[in-house]
Amino acid sequence: MVRLWLSLILAASLPCLTACSKSAPPPNAIPVPASSTPSTGATPGQARTDQAVPAQAANRMASREANAGAVLPASPDSAADAPDTSVAEDHRPKLVCFGDSLTAGFGTEPGESYPDVLQRTLDQAGYRYRIINEGISGNTTKDGLSRIGRVLDMHPALVVVEFGGNDGLRGLPIAETRANLDSILHRLKDSGTLVAVAGITLPPSYGSDYVRQFNETYTLLADRYKVPMIPFLLEGAYGVDGMMQADNVHATARGNIVVAGTVQKLIRPLLKKN
Repeated sequence: MVRLWLSLILAASLPCLTACSKSAPPPNAIPVPASSTPSTGATPGQARTDQAVPAQAANRMASREANAGAVLPASPDSAADAPDTSVAEDHRPKLVCFGDSLTAGFGTEPGESYPDVLQRTLDQAGYRYRIINEGISGNTTKDGLSRIGRVLDMHPALVVVEFGGNDGLRGLPIAETRANLDSILHRLKDSGTLVAVAGITLPPSYGSDYVRQFNETYTLLADRYKVPMIPFLLEGAYGVDGMMQADNVHATARGNIVVAGTVQKLIRPLLKKN
């Protein structure tokens, strides 16, 4: 009788032990850096806000940005589980747009981000590139650096790097932002890919010295790595009626058409008609 009970207990516990061992999450290998503030008196702790815009606009969009990274689980029979043969058979050179929510197209419909518009524009102009949108809302330069391996694994022909706005809005030290961007550009250039940099700026409320050093980050790194750079990605869209969303932070679908045109001018000397 005792043997029978032991057998039943072991039989019931083995599946649980197996399932529990398989579901243990992997350790977090990349620590999240603590935010700090510039000495100019910028407001600390603006986590999940995005991009360098007037401070009141950043505050308005904070609650929206907090939900921007939510991911819904796929159903067991989801089509996403099947291999994407169309992508596997696409042998065009890859052009990766690598950044935060300005690249991701936060607040717009699918197909309305600037990389989507840029894809259509290049197709019409006869450039055969496959644009890959690697923008994630809320990302800092530290987050971008943690994802650089994924981008390198794509073996891209060209990468447009757009990071830094979230660092500035959170008041992170300029030296930290520069070090992260430097590492991103170094690894991309070292891989042999072509690189272009899209900058951003901060509102005056962050203090003239902090804003000046922040803006110089893009110029200094572009000069160091001899890559083309635009100082303000939203040039021509920011402050224009109908070009910006209600948060005054992210471009609308119309605004992203302007942004795509700006990026196209930036990368045109690097493109080849295949």
